[in-house]
Amino acid sequence: MEQFWIFGYGSLMWRPGFDFVRSESARVHGYHRSLCVYSHVHRGTPERPGLVLGLDRGGSCHGIAFQVMPESWEKTIAYLRAREQVTSVYLERRKNIKLTESDRTVDAVTYVVDRAHSQYAGILSDEALEHHVRLGQGVSGHCTDYVMNTLAHLREMSIHDPALERLGHRLGYQAAKSSS
Repeated sequence: MEQFWIFGYGSLMWRPGFDFVRSESARVHGYHRSLCVYSHVHRGTPERPGLVLGLDRGGSCHGIAFQVMPESWEKTIAYLRAREQVTSVYLERRKNIKLTESDRTVDAVTYVVDRAHSQYAGILSDEALEHHVRLGQGVSGHCTDYVMNTLAHLREMSIHDPALERLGHRLGYQAAKSSS
């Protein structure tokens, strides 16, 4: 029986929005988590862009793999395309991911940043990251909430992301908040 997996590295970790039969910590190689996407809808506007995470080239990224039942696959992919592809800044890709607990490699759908898209922010200074995160607010809420929720979930999973930790510190995020 074919298995269907989704790899989440940002808000999908803490708000997947689709039904799944199990989840497991996982890692994708060749990409890293980065606040490299100007958000014009979910966490900002074109006039006041926030920032959201993308999988960008290089390194590796810990996240969560979600197994979806075959009968739910088309509905799940339709939901994810509506959520992740609203401005086409992400490319839907199938990648091999390594499941941490079961030590297996599976094929998973994930969304990587399109570096040729106008919303690709690239590598920003800590000051620019803070500016856009404090500024951004869109249909899904404030950008600071997005960053803080992601950071809290990474900490709960014992995943250290130095860039998000630095940004969290700049935003006044305390370690005690990760347990709430």
